[in-house]
Amino acid sequence: MIQVMSEHEVGKLYPIAKAILTPTFRAAWRFTLEGAHNVPSVGGAILCPNHTSVLDSFFVPALLPRRVTYVGKAEYMDDWKTRKLFPALGMIPIDREGGDAGERALATAQRIIESGQLFGIYPEGTRSRDGRLYRGHTGPARLALRTGAPIIPIGITGAREVMPPDAKFPTLRLPVTIRFGKPIDVTRYMDRQDDRLLLRQIIDEVMYEIRELSGQEYVDEYANKKRATAEATATSATTSSEAIAPSGAVSTENSTANGSVDASRNGALNGGSHMDTRADLYEDDNTLIPGEGLFVRATEQRSSTDVLKRPVRRVPT
Repeated sequence: MIQVMSEHEVGKLYPIAKAILTPTFRAAWRFTLEGAHNVPSVGGAILCPNHTSVLDSFFVPALLPRRVTYVGKAEYMDDWKTRKLFPALGMIPIDREGGDAGERALATAQRIIESGQLFGIYPEGTRSRDGRLYRGHTGPARLALRTGAPIIPIGITGAREVMPPDAKFPTLRLPVTIRFGKPIDVTRYMDRQDDRLLLRQIIDEVMYEIRELSGQEYVDEYANKKRATAEATATSATTSSEAIAPSGAVSTENSTANGSVDASRNGALNGGSHMDTRADLYEDDNTLIPGEGLFVRATEQRSSTDVLKRPVRRVPT
């Protein structure tokens, strides 16, 4: 059973940990930060990184000047080694089975954001064992619609080489790059917090941006530790037939029942009337409703998931 941490218990050792870890990490690895100006200097925001290494939760908070609070799996609370340490460093335990525990974690995250802090959450829900990018859960989108906070997509490369799955110790002196994408603003959709299709399209856009920042191959399935481990130990994954498009500008459209309207890259969203009252951060919405809120290349209508698998090729600027 999860122990609910008080606001004072969560993160009470954070200043000490940051003072120690930041110079240690900078001496141990060669970091490159790109787009850090996209993280607001004040006010609440939701940080959404990819997750390929156990060190991801340490690298981003250690290198950003502002404090970052993360969620972590509830199993950490069952281990005496991490029961006190992780929450003291700013981790909020979450029961990924949902229910009341998930709602409490969501409410705690909402209070943190509304108090003007940065909140970090992995949209994949768990670490990718094979290094590919998996389908995002809609929890971050739900949280953004509740609070009005922007979502900052983050692509981390090199962390998996530093600390691969099942490695006991990290490899030193390797390069690590952390790219912060442009904020995704969802404030105009805040009156549609229970719109299932809208939540899915927001998180698909977040995953699209993460893939552009990280260069990972996208898999339109939820991450699963057992399946990913089996795939990683079998044969190496085939190279994707289409390379990830270079960064730059792209024109998108949003198809609706009344016709087509232009939408910016961060606004290619269109909702429906499908309702879902589940409030846990890692909601398992297993069905993607096709046919609405489409990314478009020329006149071809394609779903947001199609774009993740076969991206629009951006015109270099």
